[in-house]
Amino acid sequence: MVAPASLPYIDGDAARAALPLRDAIDAVARVLAVVDADAQPARTSTALSRGQFLLMPGELGEFAGCKVLTVAEPGLAQAPERIQGMMLLFDARSLAPVAVLDGAALTALRTPAVSAAIADLVTPADASTVAVFGTGPQARAHIEAIRAIRPVARTFVVGRTADRTAAAAAKWGDHRLAVIPARPDIVAECDIVVCATTAAAPVLTSGNIGPRTTVVAVGSHEPHRRELPGELLGRSQVLVEGRRVALSEAGDVIMAIAEGELDDSDLVTFRDIATGSAEIAFDKPRVVKTCGMVWQDVVIAAAVAARRGIRLQEGDLG
Repeated sequence: MVAPASLPYIDGDAARAALPLRDAIDAVARVLAVVDADAQPARTSTALSRGQFLLMPGELGEFAGCKVLTVAEPGLAQAPERIQGMMLLFDARSLAPVAVLDGAALTALRTPAVSAAIADLVTPADASTVAVFGTGPQARAHIEAIRAIRPVARTFVVGRTADRTAAAAAKWGDHRLAVIPARPDIVAECDIVVCATTAAAPVLTSGNIGPRTTVVAVGSHEPHRRELPGELLGRSQVLVEGRRVALSEAGDVIMAIAEGELDDSDLVTFRDIATGSAEIAFDKPRVVKTCGMVWQDVVIAAAVAARRGIRLQEGDLG
């Protein structure tokens, strides 16, 4: 066995340098049609006094992986980052460890990559106006991810308070595109809406979302938390990684079903869309709800490892 001390360690800066966001999106897009998310191992979540402990195993192609994370409760001052941990990447054939990666950095890269890869399939090609709910790292990353797949002309940010919203807009804007502070009802003017918050209750109103709009919700992976109202899911095409994970972890989906707004048979998986076995409903909003699955981390970690010269063999992902 390879001694742990001899395993290559890839930190966040090295991972981002090796795999730019556009390349990460492409890496995810290439496997959407072949991944059966419901056949992937389930993750284990254990409550801690100040957050959660997540153990996430998975396998795809020639690689397997296990991500070990802590997720701090919102507002925990002692946590330098809300999500912290490590990703262990293995050779799926020999089951030997290959590399260790910064788990938080991997999450920060793969989450917007997954969002953009599926949004690219279900959003009109001329979509140009984006609203992002949230002022944290994932909100910022999603702005870049959407700009990688669509000709974005206007970007709005909606935060919990006016001060935080204004600060995020000022920090994120650049000479290429202004980021404009806005109120939640700005979604009525937007082609793409991203919710990347720690909210437990809906952050927007269903009636403000038109049939042209794609809504991406990434902030919650707990059954008792949601960012979207059940009414919106009830009148939308709801796209999920897999039915099992959506029905066990996606509070937006679980609560909409409990309210009678949605039926589990209405759920469409990313694989359904990527393979063409389900048609895209352009006559209604499309809601993309992700919880995060480790097959996504395996894809990104393998691509990063390949770019770093680790296990470069024909057939490797990336």
